[in-house]
Amino acid sequence: MGKHTVAVAGATGYAGGEMLRILAAHPDFEVTTVAGHSSVGQPLGAFQPHIPQLAHLIVEDTTPEALNGHDVIVLALPHGASGALAAQLDNDAVIVDLGADHRLEQQQAWDDYYGGAFYEHWVYGMPELILGKDANGAYRRQRERLSGAKRIAGPGCNVTAVTLAMQPGIANNLVVPHTIVADLAVGYSGAGKNLKRTNLLASEALNSAVPYAVGGTHRHIPEILQNFAHAAGLDAAAAGEFTLAFTPMLVPMSRGILASVSAKLTDAAMDLTDEQIHAIWTGAYEGQGFISVLAPGAMPATQNVLGSNAAHVQVAVDRRSRTLHAFAAIDNLNRGTAGQAVESLNLAFGLNEENGLTKIGVAP
Repeated sequence: MGKHTVAVAGATGYAGGEMLRILAAHPDFEVTTVAGHSSVGQPLGAFQPHIPQLAHLIVEDTTPEALNGHDVIVLALPHGASGALAAQLDNDAVIVDLGADHRLEQQQAWDDYYGGAFYEHWVYGMPELILGKDANGAYRRQRERLSGAKRIAGPGCNVTAVTLAMQPGIANNLVVPHTIVADLAVGYSGAGKNLKRTNLLASEALNSAVPYAVGGTHRHIPEILQNFAHAAGLDAAAAGEFTLAFTPMLVPMSRGILASVSAKLTDAAMDLTDEQIHAIWTGAYEGQGFISVLAPGAMPATQNVLGSNAAHVQVAVDRRSRTLHAFAAIDNLNRGTAGQAVESLNLAFGLNEENGLTKIGVAP
């Protein structure tokens, strides 16, 4: 059987570039078309020189005519751009949206944080997302919903880190839902490739860290709350049962997210030992090949996951303040964006979930 053909829109950006980097070495997919906007007519190698296998491809205009006719279409576009375009694409193609247009299930959440046209949500592309437990106490997963999916919504990168860090605590009723706080150290590639603010200049960014989208304004907040509701076994309408104080901070690294997520422990959780709580995290990720729960006391570090689809997770308890601390380190472009999109594509096509992906980071 031949490889599945792929067209990638937004191919000259960071997310599109990471998707191309992974697909260029994938045994089951072949990129045959790349599309952009201001880069139309130029060779891809002028924008993604680190992918020599695809350097000869000429960037085409982002139109339905250029994208249709492929087995897979990847939309690595800003929010608001992929929704209208997707309606004009082949029904039989598997489409992955790396942007926000198809992530949220509740229109009010979209209106509050994004605005503009609201588009139907697609199958959420986080295979390891917990969907509560079944009658026997076994975790239900998003993975089953991705098998055979034709429309896949890629999660946000910050969302991925926060969700993977805290969802075992929510699924097991260990934390008080209205006390969750997340602070994230985020690499600059998470801000996109275009120069938008003076703090994206090297002279402003190097040797400096700065918070952004503070005061509950970050657009990933409703998506995280949606995931928390699902982890508790509830539908998206129950997202209001949770609150999240969310503060991301740009730090001087090109890739990576380190999420530190805390919440107050429930009375039942206070009766558990530290070892029992750690075992809950280990059990929640048993059999999840890309998620590693580190040994007690070992802390996640972004350097150890760079270039991979891995997530390193840890949990710790501060009994004096009655607080649970959960941590996750990911590569924002790989695990947080393109890597789990490829993982989801593998599942959609009935392939081995790990095809074309690695758990091995790049260190130092």
